[in-house]
Amino acid sequence: MKDGFVKVAAATPDIRVADVAFNKEQICRMMDEAVLNGAKIVAFPELCITGYTCGDLFTQEVLLDHAREALFEIAAHTRDKDALFFVGAPLSIEGELYNVAAALNKGRILGLVTKTFLPNYGEFYEMRQFREGPERARRILLGKEWVPFGPQIIFEAKGMENLSVAAEICEDVWSPIPPSIQAAREGAAVIVNCSASDETIGKDAYRESLIGGQSARLTAGYIYANAGEGESTTDLVFGGHNMIAENGTILAVSRRFENGIIYSELDVNRLASERRKNTTFKMSNERTLMRTEFDITITETKLTRRFDSRPFVPDEEKERAKRCEEILTIQAMGLKKRLMHTGAKSAVVGISGGLDSTLALLVTAKAFDALGLDRKKILAVTMPCFGTTDRTYNNACRMSLSLGAELREVAIKDAVTQHFKDIGHDPEDHSVTYENSQARERTQVIMDIANEIGGLVIGTGDMSELALGWATYNGDHMSMYGVNASVPKTLVRHLVRYYADTTEDKELREVLYDVLDTPVSPELLPPKDGKIAQKTEDLVGPYELHDFFLYYFLRFGYAPGKIYRIARYAFHGEYEDAVIYKWLCTFCRRFFSQQFKRSCLPDGPKVGTVALSPRGDWRMPSDACAASWMRDLEAAATSE
Repeated sequence: MKDGFVKVAAATPDIRVADVAFNKEQICRMMDEAVLNGAKIVAFPELCITGYTCGDLFTQEVLLDHAREALFEIAAHTRDKDALFFVGAPLSIEGELYNVAAALNKGRILGLVTKTFLPNYGEFYEMRQFREGPERARRILLGKEWVPFGPQIIFEAKGMENLSVAAEICEDVWSPIPPSIQAAREGAAVIVNCSASDETIGKDAYRESLIGGQSARLTAGYIYANAGEGESTTDLVFGGHNMIAENGTILAVSRRFENGIIYSELDVNRLASERRKNTTFKMSNERTLMRTEFDITITETKLTRRFDSRPFVPDEEKERAKRCEEILTIQAMGLKKRLMHTGAKSAVVGISGGLDSTLALLVTAKAFDALGLDRKKILAVTMPCFGTTDRTYNNACRMSLSLGAELREVAIKDAVTQHFKDIGHDPEDHSVTYENSQARERTQVIMDIANEIGGLVIGTGDMSELALGWATYNGDHMSMYGVNASVPKTLVRHLVRYYADTTEDKELREVLYDVLDTPVSPELLPPKDGKIAQKTEDLVGPYELHDFFLYYFLRFGYAPGKIYRIARYAFHGEYEDAVIYKWLCTFCRRFFSQQFKRSCLPDGPKVGTVALSPRGDWRMPSDACAASWMRDLEAAATSE
């Protein structure tokens, strides 16, 4: 369970109604299969030892005696199994019949979790045979051992702090106040549900929404095991609809009407991190629920769950288009408010022909449209210098005119050359001074023009550049409103492409497509043979890697070693391990050393769950040391 990953499973065995011996064999067989595949927590359906659909046979001593005997035999079968199992069974306790989920581990029955809410409507009539569980758990004598019995029992893994498990049964999660709420508040990170939910039209979609929503509400992992084929079809059909969810995301889901096992890995360390950050997730200070420990060996967990290599960009085209439209609207509405509040008469955008300034100009046009202002009040300023190529220059000009903005050219070569003379810098020395002098001159130009015309300078820098500090301090680092401040580079490209795909302006579409095909570059060094000589990703690394690192570092607080592990998994076949390691080192080093630039960022709208504003999402001292993070990464790499 390195890095907090725990392999879990939801299993639906073949059963025969009331054939306890057959059912026991199938449950044991699936236990063997699950353990063989590395599962450490395994859930089975509600009442699966007998079958859920036994009806009034639940009142028969023969069935109940056999079920109790089978439960002990199944528990004994787990003696050499390194996992925690939950198996549904009917159990007579102190003269009353209860619907329970039995927790089994290393040959023992660790606890009997009772069903709290018994459905007695529609096709369900559980109150005819069963009794609701007690309000609080207590210990009962079962065989020769005293066993916890009741709701909301928490099972805690020895030696793994963040792995605490609780269970509920079917209807419990459909109720207004599911028992899992209190269990989660008292520390349960994983919820198991032994269920027997029948199939009706549309119920599967609602069920997935319910389980996904409950895992999000509780910031928990949720393992849902449902009854399937083999149950009586006298009036109902059961589809074996199993799910594994984590904090609102369905990680695995079974094909309905096919019995079997599904697997995934829950990240309990991530869940613990999310709970720590979420101040509205109120952990209970009191420990009112009964707790018991289970044994489990801490081992390496082979990853099978999907880690999106482009976490900021939806895979599905329709969803991606929806996301792009929403982000463009958020950016434009943020700028709209700022223009209204300041009474600015115009907006000034330094336009280079690159992706970021293109997006800033598109957003500015959208904001002006929302305000009902003439786009001629947008001043697009192109400022060619030593590194400007014909391609980017022409694209900047064509794009500005196609959008209906006013285009102004201010060549800065002479001004920068004079500046070199003033400070005694050799223009043949193409060091950082050579580059940054151009960036700062451009910022001075558009700031002064904005003052001259009563406008706002619109910032173009994106979040990926801010994370890496890939901006000239008091150069392109500064603006009067940064519309791209929380948009990662991988998403910038898709936003521009979406605009190109949806615009009716053929000329603009052609220009935008060419911008998309242009290498990312600050164009601060002279071109070679008329082509861009300075490619950003050759210098700081691929942005798709950096955006991956940024997402998991900020969103979930992953350690660099853990990020390295999942990056190798997510980018398998795309990047060699050594390449990933190299650029992750660069990310860690630059992220810490460049915080001083982020500490004084201009205002800009947040568009997603990851942002770097020093006033909101990320407040970090500018002189924080990266040593611990670098050591963690080095240790992870050397242990492979």
